[in-house]
Amino acid sequence: MGTAMATVSPATSGGTAPGADPTHRTAAKSALAFSPVAADIAEAERIFDRTLAPHKGPFGPLIDHLRHYRGKRLRPALVLLVAKACGKVVPAHHTLAAAVEMIHTATLVHDDVLDEADMRRHVPTFNANWGNKVSILLGDMLFTHAFHLTSTVDVRACQIAGDATNRVCAGELRQMTERGNLELSEADYFAIIDGKTAALTECCGRLGALHAGASEAVAGNLANFGRNLGLAFQIADDLLDLVGTEDAAGKTLGTDLEQQKLTLPVIHCLHRLPPAEAAKLRDAIHAGAEGLGLRVLHALEKTQSVAYAKRKAEEFARAAKAELECLPRSECRTILEAVAEWSIRREK
Repeated sequence: MGTAMATVSPATSGGTAPGADPTHRTAAKSALAFSPVAADIAEAERIFDRTLAPHKGPFGPLIDHLRHYRGKRLRPALVLLVAKACGKVVPAHHTLAAAVEMIHTATLVHDDVLDEADMRRHVPTFNANWGNKVSILLGDMLFTHAFHLTSTVDVRACQIAGDATNRVCAGELRQMTERGNLELSEADYFAIIDGKTAALTECCGRLGALHAGASEAVAGNLANFGRNLGLAFQIADDLLDLVGTEDAAGKTLGTDLEQQKLTLPVIHCLHRLPPAEAAKLRDAIHAGAEGLGLRVLHALEKTQSVAYAKRKAEEFARAAKAELECLPRSECRTILEAVAEWSIRREK
C-alpha cells in the first residue's frame, strides 16, 4: 500500500524529468530532510509513542519492532508541511500527523500479510516473525488508536480520516478480488491505487490545510496535490517491484507477478502485444512459469511499457505540483514541489 527521516536520494531508474533544472533536482534530493517541520515531526512521533506506551508491557517486542516500519515519515510530514505552507502549525496538526502515520503503519503490517512478504525496510516483517494472526490484530490495534486520536481533534478530522481509511481498505479489497484477472484494464488499476495509496496522501493535504485555517478551495487544491502525489508514488513503487532490486527497495520484490496482481506496466504490455503473444504471456503468468520474470521483462522492453509507466508517473507528479500554485512562495512549498519530484525518482 505504500512504501514508506533522514535524507533519501532520488531513484536512478527513470533519469531526470524532461525540463527539470539542476536546482530542482538538488531540492528533490534533500527534500525529505523536512527541516522546516523537523520539530513538529518529532512532536508527532512523541504522540505516536505515547499512544502505544501502555502496550509496551504485554507486547514489548511487537511495539519495539514498529520502529522498523516507520521510515520516511512522508505522510505526517505532508500534514505539517501543508499546514506551515498555509500559514501555521497548531497542536491539532501534531495529533493528526501521528494518526495518519499510525494508519499508514497499520496498512503496511496488513500489506505484508496479504503479500506474504518476508522483508520490510531490510528487516523481517511482523508476519515473518510472529505470524499472520498477530500481524492482523496489531494492524487492527493501530487503526483503532488512530481513530481515537483523530476523535480528540474534532468531528470533521475524524470523518476525513475515516473516509480516507474506508477508501484505502476498499482499494486493497478490490485489488485482492482482482487477483488473477489478467484482463485488468488501466481504468481498473487506477481505481485501485486511487484508493489504496492516494486516499491517505489526499487526506494529509486536506487535514493540513483545513486545520491551518485555509479556505475550502485551497484545502481542495492541497487534497488534489496529495492525491496526485499518491498516484505518482504508487506507479513508481509498482515499477520498483518489477525492475528494482531487493537491496535497494528494502522489501520483498516480485510479489505482484507471483500473486497475479497486474500493475500499470504489465497491463500496458499485455494490451500492446499482438493478441497471440499476449495470450501466451497471460498463460505463463497464470501458471507461474519458470523464468517468468525474465520473460515479462523482455515483453516490457518490446512494448516500451516501463517507459510508458514512468511517463504516467511524471504526469501525476506534474499535476501535483500544479495544485501548489494556490500557495504563496515559501520554503515549505518548495519542499512539497520537490517531494512530488522525489516520488518518481526514489530507490526505496
